[in-house]
Amino acid sequence: MMEGPAVALRAGAARIDISPPIGVQLFGYPHARRISTGVHDPLWASALVLKSGGAQCALVALDLLFLDPPTARRIRRRVAAALGVEDSAVFISCSHTHSGPVTSFLAGWAGDIAMPAPDPEFLERVSEAVVHSACEASSSMRPASLAWTAARVEGVGCNRCDPTGPSDPEVGTLAVRGQEGGIISIVMVYGMHPTVLHEDCTLVSSDFPHYARIELEERFGGSMVALYHTGPAGDQSPRYHVKSQTFAEAERLGRRLGAAVANAVAAIPAGSYRSEPLIECRLAAFDPVRRRLPEPAEAERMLAEYSSALHRLRLAGADRAAVRTAECAVFGAEAAVHLARAAKSGTLDRLLNEYAPFEIQAIRIGDCALAGLPAEIFCEYGLRIRQAAGGRAFAVSLANGHMQGYITTAEASKKGGYEAAGAVFDWRTGDVMVETAGALLESLFSPKGRSDAQTGHDSGS
Repeated sequence: MMEGPAVALRAGAARIDISPPIGVQLFGYPHARRISTGVHDPLWASALVLKSGGAQCALVALDLLFLDPPTARRIRRRVAAALGVEDSAVFISCSHTHSGPVTSFLAGWAGDIAMPAPDPEFLERVSEAVVHSACEASSSMRPASLAWTAARVEGVGCNRCDPTGPSDPEVGTLAVRGQEGGIISIVMVYGMHPTVLHEDCTLVSSDFPHYARIELEERFGGSMVALYHTGPAGDQSPRYHVKSQTFAEAERLGRRLGAAVANAVAAIPAGSYRSEPLIECRLAAFDPVRRRLPEPAEAERMLAEYSSALHRLRLAGADRAAVRTAECAVFGAEAAVHLARAAKSGTLDRLLNEYAPFEIQAIRIGDCALAGLPAEIFCEYGLRIRQAAGGRAFAVSLANGHMQGYITTAEASKKGGYEAAGAVFDWRTGDVMVETAGALLESLFSPKGRSDAQTGHDSGS
């Protein structure tokens, strides 16, 4: 992608309400028939469009659990066509709220009452909303400057598999301000499951990210559009930090996150803002490593073992967090049974063939970049990606689709539990994703990589 002449940054942001109608099933927790009774807070399709030096990109954040890769690709192509950019310049991710509508199929949940078929009319509405929000953001572009920072937040969540395990308190933050000084948009990347609200919630909500955005709007003005991207959250959740599964608790944690980001933005020195940031985009396919799934009978034995362990914990009066971890392990074992049957029948192969190609995306915006991965990846992988990029990149989960299940680590795979039991792909897929993302980021930041891009070797073109 050619840089073009030095042209000052222009930026615009917009959002459109994509809340589903009352009466839809809320998606996120197995075996829970959760028919929505109203909307607590709107679900948004938020877009930030940036143009600098002849290059342009669009960042889109959706308050949805996830999208399947074919749906995400269709939306990305529509946005790219509307803006006149390459597909690689459109970055779409889902917040992973568990209090939104069904938007995709999970092979491990086959037949579950919690997962009726996605509504194609709603998905088309989402697609149109994304295009409209991106176009509205583009049409509202004005002279701007931007700066990156990293907020730090404690007490919102931690590693849910092991509260002493790897976690990442840093929040990748991009602040975009207008030439007149007002904030146009703030982009947050935070690796945490938005699961304060649980099965008993029947109101549509984006969970704690809603309150993080409210905090930012109160600090910087209501016209500011905040985008929330979920980072590597496969093994991260508020489980050990929540006092209850209520909106009040979602507000407490969300405002804590929002305040940390707001304080970090307020502390950015004026001289750190860039009015001519480099924008470059990359997109590359990768080959995931399939997990050797158990035979159905073996999976059923594993389910019986996990169920017995849960029963023993309940009889012993174990604490809420420990019981929840064991409950989730049972859910994972149930998923393993469904996956084993789907693998034996060939259904899983057909589904994954429809999902291919699997893609990783990297977009450099000035001094830092976003690396988009189409899965629920464990925190460790995000930390490795950032380290490989010298701290200049933030990994985003569920970007441009969801490839089915978690990408665990070798250690988590050996230990078992919810994420490992229900995984479709081997933990080595995480290494492949780190290597692929690392190569893309290297091409964005190294002089040689940028030289290759300028001579026509951009993988996103």
